[in-house]
Amino acid sequence: MIPDKRGASMPETLEGGCQCGAVRYRINGSPVMAALCHCSMCRRANAAPAVAWAMYEESQVTFLGSPPAVYASSPEARRSFCGRCGTQIGFAADYIPGMIDITIGSLDEPERMPPMFHYWTSRQLPWLRVADELPRFPEFPPTE
Repeated sequence: MIPDKRGASMPETLEGGCQCGAVRYRINGSPVMAALCHCSMCRRANAAPAVAWAMYEESQVTFLGSPPAVYASSPEARRSFCGRCGTQIGFAADYIPGMIDITIGSLDEPERMPPMFHYWTSRQLPWLRVADELPRFPEFPPTE
């Protein structure tokens, strides 16, 4: 196990995939960060009020079997998903070169990847109340 910045132990290897099993991946090592995003783009892409992401270096993530389909959601960003069942898998953007966000909900054991903070809270839905004590940042990247 690899200790993370919060003092918890995180698995050295994680696996996950889509709902139908066509897209599978393996992650080696700890994430750069794990957080809940409240931006409107993530909400729309995932049809959810907020999305939990874990960010890794691209070299840490290996896709097994079928690769995910990719959609350019903006000129500088790409979202990956299963082309068969539609499960959202990842996010990559020009402004975070060499990095990939993986949806925590697509992990086989998402409970092992608790978020460290919230970001884009300036866009958080007013009816969503998340009862935790995690730090909150109005934009991305998180700054004080």
